[in-house]
Amino acid sequence: MNTDARLTAKLLSACPPDSAQKEKLEDVLSKKYGKAVELVWQEDRTAQGGFRIELGSEVIDWTAEGRLEQLKERLTGLKSEGSVIPLIRDAVKSWVPEVCAREVGSVLTVADGIAYVEGLEGATYGEILLFEGGIRGMVQELRSGRIGCILFGRVEEVSEGTAVYRTGKTAGIGVSDGMIGRVVDALGAPIDGGGDIPVDEYRMIESPAPGIIDRQPVNTPMQTGILSIDSMFPIGRGQRELIIGDRQTGKTAIAIDTILNQKGKNMICIYVAIGQKASSVAQIAELLRKHDAMRYTIVVCAGAGESASMQYIAPYAGAAIGEYFMNRGKDVLIVYDDLSKHAIAYRALSLLLGRSPGREAYPGDVFYLHSRLLERAARLSDERGGGSMTALPIVETQAGDVSAYIPTNIISITDGQIFLESSLFFSGHRPAVNVGLSVSRVGGAAQTKAMKKAVGTLRLDLAQYREMEVFTQFSSDLDEETKSQLAYGQSLMYILRQGRSAPLSQGQQIVTLVTAMAHLYQQVPVAQVCALRDFLLGEFAAQRQSLMLQLEQGAALDDELRGQINDFARTALEKFKRTGGR
Repeated sequence: MNTDARLTAKLLSACPPDSAQKEKLEDVLSKKYGKAVELVWQEDRTAQGGFRIELGSEVIDWTAEGRLEQLKERLTGLKSEGSVIPLIRDAVKSWVPEVCAREVGSVLTVADGIAYVEGLEGATYGEILLFEGGIRGMVQELRSGRIGCILFGRVEEVSEGTAVYRTGKTAGIGVSDGMIGRVVDALGAPIDGGGDIPVDEYRMIESPAPGIIDRQPVNTPMQTGILSIDSMFPIGRGQRELIIGDRQTGKTAIAIDTILNQKGKNMICIYVAIGQKASSVAQIAELLRKHDAMRYTIVVCAGAGESASMQYIAPYAGAAIGEYFMNRGKDVLIVYDDLSKHAIAYRALSLLLGRSPGREAYPGDVFYLHSRLLERAARLSDERGGGSMTALPIVETQAGDVSAYIPTNIISITDGQIFLESSLFFSGHRPAVNVGLSVSRVGGAAQTKAMKKAVGTLRLDLAQYREMEVFTQFSSDLDEETKSQLAYGQSLMYILRQGRSAPLSQGQQIVTLVTAMAHLYQQVPVAQVCALRDFLLGEFAAQRQSLMLQLEQGAALDDELRGQINDFARTALEKFKRTGGR
């Protein structure tokens, strides 16, 4: 209570103060606030080992719990690249509890994961608030007389009148090497039943992207093991390559196969599931374990059953985990599955907070939402350790419409896109990569010299085949040259077919491309092309191990090496014809 002459404060303690204690406290408070202060005592059995003083929106916590909290904050604020033991020892020795005013507010209304709070005039955008009972929230709306925040955790524990405290901190997540092989939620808490995860440091989930000086060009391949992608749309370490397509066209399958292909390549993989069914995430985690990929993978899950707030922060939490490893000189692959659901969650929060809707009811800052996330992917300079973070965001389209709001936004932010076409998928061509609409803006910079030579005119040949197929589908009278070109194009389409969880090494990809360019697959019926490819790769693995090792180690694909590949392939082809591939 505030009058012109004096202030009235509430003193909460287990026992009433004596007159001397009360007088001393009133004197201290009068000097602090520049006005006479009158204390009114109220019994509070929870204020053990001291007292609390409430004056307006401020709380002075001098309980044993409050002083321990001060010590905790001091220790957690220590930073050191070496041993922290001396720092902790010095901090404890020099620590003296201080009488600190703590701002406190109360909940006005709470609904749909959004709480409006009054009394916290000093709160800033993005600040974490602590609600009575342990629930945390993040400030997302600043208005005169009240603030709006999104809640993390069991919102049922927050009600009208619940006390709210400022923390002065932005949202962060505890990170460590112990997260590898685990499934965690958007706050970093384990949800796989494997026990607690030790924390080495806390990282802010929102951090600025590396500057231009701190980056280096993307020129090191990040092989997916998928022939159609590595050959025509190569991805480099530090690149942002969008995977886009309709529902159920194999977007997640490509991302997971890419993770499987990183086995033995010293790559840390992070799979961020946003708005996915819990059963789907469980299947993915089990698939990764089956193929021994969880040894280098972290799964961050904010499932469909989680609040929009958790789905909103999930990709940023994943990026923070990735930056922890990247800043230590490691290579990281992060998959965001998917950013369409992330945008929908953000739209829901924005509408609940009363923000003006724009195109497709999304708020006006939805572009910034994803740009500040994806820009964090980079390949750092050697001075910064040379680590990298490669991002594979996934976006779902409706009826193949890439001109919708969210797809066009993310296409403009990323370094290329892999477009999956429904008609190809349902015709049995998988992965259903549309060669015409897919692109990698890094291009050949992320390919080895041998792969560049092996690819040759593959993309052009496929484009010509698809064009010719359209014009000749209604014609029955075709010349032999046209028939030969169509047969060649068909064979190329078939060799690009690839089963799930069956990544190809660089050597296998080069052999497949070289033999395809030599028109070997035209010598068998189209239905046998895939069987012939698998047979050839098996023969090379069994009888030409040294040649395959040369290709894996980056040997130049000169005419001599190309000739060796084709000569052995022709011999294997004759064997295939005689035995039927048995």
